[in-house]
Amino acid sequence: MGGVTTSNVASPGPSSVLGLAPVLPVVVVHDVADAVPLARALVAGGLPAIEVTLRTPAALDALRAIADEVPDAVPGAGTVLSPAQAGAARAAGARFLVSPGCTPRLLGGMADSGVPFLPGVSTASEVVTLLEEGITEMKFFPAEAAGGTAYLTSLAAPLPQARFCPTGGIGPASAPAYLALPNVGCVGGSWMLPARATAAKDWGRVRQLARDAAALAV
Repeated sequence: MGGVTTSNVASPGPSSVLGLAPVLPVVVVHDVADAVPLARALVAGGLPAIEVTLRTPAALDALRAIADEVPDAVPGAGTVLSPAQAGAARAAGARFLVSPGCTPRLLGGMADSGVPFLPGVSTASEVVTLLEEGITEMKFFPAEAAGGTAYLTSLAAPLPQARFCPTGGIGPASAPAYLALPNVGCVGGSWMLPARATAAKDWGRVRQLARDAAALAV
């Protein structure tokens, strides 16, 4: 994934989160008690890579619980905004990191974590800057607002070595168009985690929606 070497491989962790599943669930956990059953439902549905966003006080404990109790999951941390957050997420068991944007300081902190990462980009200049650092796998955010499939298509010819996980405004209807692009490895989204289902702890519904999302591979 991300890193300061051309291979984009860091350890421990997957060599490329883009290849784990067509969809990377973006999870916001408010209650730590929900973390493990939610993760188990996603894994059972065929989505092992789980991005737990660092937007709530429960996020790090949720990451730790998933890492400890769901061995088939590949938990990661999203909305990483600082080197300190990158380090805390790694200590909690994150096996990959995702950021909505990127600065030199944040890039260094994620690289120092020792796990793969997807730095966020939304412009061609940002993509080129990361390619100069040997990073070829990135998060494209906010995908729909930043130009969607048309923008990614326009990047493919001049920057064929860059591959993306588009996130932001993507749902089951639009995901296949992204996944059909040669420079897209997976998409991020939360549609398999509808608020009504998670509030009711309807993990069967989450599992079915995850299964539907996993079937979007083209």
